[in-house]
Amino acid sequence: MTDPDRQHMLNTSEAVDAAAAAAGAVAGLPPNTPQQAGAETRSQWRDAIWQFRSHRGAMVALVLFIMTILFVTVGPYIWTIDPTYVDIRARNSGFSAAHPFGTDQLGRDMLARLMAGGRVSIAVGLTAMFIAITLGSLIGVVSGYFRRLDAPLMRLTELFLALPLLPLLLLMVTLFREPLSQNFGPALGIFILIVSAIGATSWMQAARIVRGDVLGLKEREFILAARSIGTPPHRMILRHVLPNVLSPIMVAATLGIATAIITESALSFLGLGFPPDFPTWGRLLYDAVDQMVMYPWRVILPGLFISLTVLSVNYIGDGLRDAMDPRIRGR
Repeated sequence: MTDPDRQHMLNTSEAVDAAAAAAGAVAGLPPNTPQQAGAETRSQWRDAIWQFRSHRGAMVALVLFIMTILFVTVGPYIWTIDPTYVDIRARNSGFSAAHPFGTDQLGRDMLARLMAGGRVSIAVGLTAMFIAITLGSLIGVVSGYFRRLDAPLMRLTELFLALPLLPLLLLMVTLFREPLSQNFGPALGIFILIVSAIGATSWMQAARIVRGDVLGLKEREFILAARSIGTPPHRMILRHVLPNVLSPIMVAATLGIATAIITESALSFLGLGFPPDFPTWGRLLYDAVDQMVMYPWRVILPGLFISLTVLSVNYIGDGLRDAMDPRIRGR
C-alpha cells in the first residue's frame, strides 16, 4: 500500500470517528473514548457551575446558607456559653455584652441556644431530606422504568399524598416517642423518630418528579440503542438513567431540606418535638410564645433564622435547576 493510500485511509477513519462522535453527542450517546468522555463531563460541569454563578439570587443564598452553617457549627467554639445553663439572676435580660441576644425566662443565653438549635434543625433537615430523596428516587426510577410496577407504586404514592401529613406525624410521634426514648435516650431517640417520620412522609413529590423524567428518558435514542445491544436493566439504570435525572433529584433535595426544617419547627412549636432542655429553632419559638408581647425578640430571632435558612435553600435549588437543565441554560 502506497503512502498516499495509507494517508487517505487515515483521513477517512478520522472523519468517520468525528462524525460518529458528533452523532452520539446529538443523540445523547456516551463518547467513544475516555478522553472524550472526561472532556465532555468537565465541560458540562464547567457550564453548570458558570450558569449557577451567574444566578445572583442563588449566589447570595449560597453565601447566606454557608454563613448560617458556620454560625451553628463554628460559633459554639467561639461563644462557649452552655445553652442549657440556667442563671435565674440574669433572666429576661436585654441585649448586652454578656448576652448579645439577651436571655430567656430561665436566664439561658439566647445566642448559645440559637446556635445549638440551628445545629439540630439543620441536621434534622439534611438527614430527613436524605431519607426522603433516597426513597423517592428509588420508587420513581423503578416505577418509571418497569411498566409492570408503575401502577402499584403510583397508587401507593397517591395514597400517601392523600393522607393528612400533620396528623399522621403527630400520631407517629405519639406512638413511638416513649419506646425510642427508652431504647436510645431522649435526645437520640427523638432525633431518630423526627427524621424517620419526616422522611417517610416527604418522598412522594420526588418520586413523581423522577418518574416523569424517567418515562420521557427511556424512549430516547441512546436508551433504545443500549437496550438493543442487551444492556441489563440495573446497568441501564445506573449508567444511563440516574445520571440524566440528577437535576430534578438535586432540586427536590434542596426543597426537601426546607420542608423538613419547617416540619420539625412545627412539631417543636406544638410541643411534640425534642425535650424542653434540647433547643431547636422551633422549640425556641414554642418557649417564647407566652411572653412574645413583652419580649418580642425571642420570637423574631428564631423565626428570622428559620425564614432565612428556608429562603436561601429554595433559592439555591432554583439556581441548581437553571444550571443543570440544558434546555434553559444560558437564558
